[in-house]
Amino acid sequence: MGIYSVPYLLILSFFQHALNSGIRRYHVAPVLCQRAKVAMSHFEPNEHINYEKLEKNINIVRKRLDRPLTLSEKIVYGHLDDPAKQEIERGKTYLRLRPDRVAMQDATAQMAMLQFISSGLPKVAVPSTIHCDHLIEAQLGGEKDLRRAKDINQEVYNFLATAGAKYGVGFWKPGSGIIHQIILENYSYPGVMLIGTDSHTPNGGGLGGICIGVGGADAVDVMAGIPWELKCPKVIGVKLTGKLSGWSSPKDVILKVAGILTVKGGTGAIIEYHGPGVDSISCTGMATICNMGAEIGATTSVFPYNARMKKYLGKTGRADIAALADEFQQHLVPDSGCQYDQVIEINLSELKPHINGPFTPDLAHPVSDIGAVAEKEGWPVDIRVGLIGSCTNSSYEDMGRSAAVAKQALAHGLKCKSMFTITPGSEQIRATIERDGYAQILRDVGGLVLANACGPCIGQWDRKDIKKGEKNTIVTSYNRNFTGRNDANPETHAFVTSPEIVTALSIAGTLKFNPETDYLTGSDGKKFKLEAPDADELPKLEFDPGQDTYQYPPKDGSGQHVDVSPTSQRLQLLEPFDKWDGKDLEDMLILIKVKGKCTTDHISAAGPWLKFRGHLDNISNNLLIGAINTENGKANSVRNALTQEFGPVPDTARYYKKMGVKWAVIGDENYGEGSSREHAALEPRHLGGRVIITKSFARIHETNLKKQGLLPLTFADPADYNKIHPVDKLSIVGLADFAPGKPLKCIIKHPNGSQETIMLNHTFNESQIEWFQAGSALNRMKELQQKSS
Repeated sequence: MGIYSVPYLLILSFFQHALNSGIRRYHVAPVLCQRAKVAMSHFEPNEHINYEKLEKNINIVRKRLDRPLTLSEKIVYGHLDDPAKQEIERGKTYLRLRPDRVAMQDATAQMAMLQFISSGLPKVAVPSTIHCDHLIEAQLGGEKDLRRAKDINQEVYNFLATAGAKYGVGFWKPGSGIIHQIILENYSYPGVMLIGTDSHTPNGGGLGGICIGVGGADAVDVMAGIPWELKCPKVIGVKLTGKLSGWSSPKDVILKVAGILTVKGGTGAIIEYHGPGVDSISCTGMATICNMGAEIGATTSVFPYNARMKKYLGKTGRADIAALADEFQQHLVPDSGCQYDQVIEINLSELKPHINGPFTPDLAHPVSDIGAVAEKEGWPVDIRVGLIGSCTNSSYEDMGRSAAVAKQALAHGLKCKSMFTITPGSEQIRATIERDGYAQILRDVGGLVLANACGPCIGQWDRKDIKKGEKNTIVTSYNRNFTGRNDANPETHAFVTSPEIVTALSIAGTLKFNPETDYLTGSDGKKFKLEAPDADELPKLEFDPGQDTYQYPPKDGSGQHVDVSPTSQRLQLLEPFDKWDGKDLEDMLILIKVKGKCTTDHISAAGPWLKFRGHLDNISNNLLIGAINTENGKANSVRNALTQEFGPVPDTARYYKKMGVKWAVIGDENYGEGSSREHAALEPRHLGGRVIITKSFARIHETNLKKQGLLPLTFADPADYNKIHPVDKLSIVGLADFAPGKPLKCIIKHPNGSQETIMLNHTFNESQIEWFQAGSALNRMKELQQKSS
């Protein structure tokens, strides 16, 4: 029955009802069933939190390992499929896990749902949701942009809504908000294991959950009720001491950590924050820190359950979850004496405001230094646009602190010198900041309030103030600033910082302004200095839920029709990939040898290409168009080894496929950094690719490649990258004896007839080798279904 008696719940329910009587409660309606069970979310009253199972699994594993456990280990091992027999070794073994739920954003949900349809299963096995946030382009402002998006994307939204209804998936309509803010408000809770088809899913760690970004094929595994595999993460501890104050913000914590660990320093690890400084950070501030952990390659990030989380749960209508978490708190914090693989210590009292960039999120600078650094490096110091919001920084507190800065400027007769945009994180945030006056203050200072969506953060920005190729600077409170990320202009120097620093810099119009020390001149000619902003972390009144934007799935969706037109240019049913023929991969051509950073933005661009996320053949026309070719130093220009002519990468890949020629890609460090988008793995597979060989991979991308039947391999000696030339042919030998931990041989055949052999490592386990042999993880799933039936 759980820990509460029925009379207690009845009394608590009565008082909550009395307090809320007469007020429509949508996003924040309390979940108070008259039973001793607590629902995961008020949208799913029959799906309950199972802390008893978490506790049981933790106790089994603790007894086996005979040592104190980190919080990360408690939650991860607490979701093991077989805690008594699972082999557990950080950084080495693969864990079979049972996540509690799945969340998908609309750009990735298309392919995830197409794969789920292809599986032939009638309904999802765990609570799952779709969130429409990626396809709304920022152009004129919130309402106009939303109307335009609904019109342009009607076919896709209809597909997602009907597929959700048929297969039991909740559907958040366009305008609802950004997936990660919606999850924080409604679905994340202490101890949850949630996987999401977006790399910033770790945002939910701000509420004490293990929330991990994955590709759509991983999501299909969980939705199909199959144990999900994850390499047992290492655990990096970040000990926080002191207290945030002044202009320093939660964003500065992760900007500092990114500067320390770099974009690949967290790969294969969970970042676990702990220490006395944690309590000085709001719940949404902790979410900001966890969100940007994706930029250092971390599997996810997490904070221990504390009073700030309890306060947030209560304010978002989930006091019953907080009460339950209180009872199980020992399992929602790290054990005393637990050991981390690495420890970083940050004194929050000494932490200064930071700004990172350009072109990479780990290039960290104190705000006080950035002006001088920019002048020295030749970066434009005049700021063309300041942008606040995104999944990283769009909370009530973020908007309040920005409004506090803007209000001071207005009091002295100033407005922003730079263009200024505001993106609310959710409909609930939008409605509440409108009610409480923050939105109007931000408009008054010169801001444009955009739709509740990702917008410019992911390249959905119809930018008109500059021409492509024009060198300029923007400052944002976003998470990524890769080349061309926000506006498709490779000459835009994008910097990431906190919303309040963005606001201050937008008012000043220059990177040379330090709000901690520098003065502004008011309209009366008098100088003044901005005071450090102060704002409530949560509204004094209840959140305003705004418009009703959620579609419940019907109890029985079997009669629901899901329409995918065979002539559609945006949606395409999937055909199974071919099986491995049992032979070595011989005489493969090299499609491209990539020079330097190659993110998923380089492999499968976003922006205007988002409209093709449900059509594999059409979106494959962006394959690797942003990657730099070592042979000529150009993007989207490679030599066709059969014709000797240079042409676009996708065209060359299609030609090889037409001619029946297999091909490979050679990459550099941290290949596939960035987004979780599995299109970066689907596209090369669709166009005939077989092998991706790099110095190292980003975690999600490596898994996505395996899921689609490709071979992601790494040089045993990274220096061997230099032995391969774009004109060579490659053979991967030893596939008949392909086994976990056993390196593969690569024979390099040079045009002059000489050849040499190098060794390649891989991280495949036995089941992943079966994915390769079957042609894809989905093919393997269907094989197993056929055998079981």
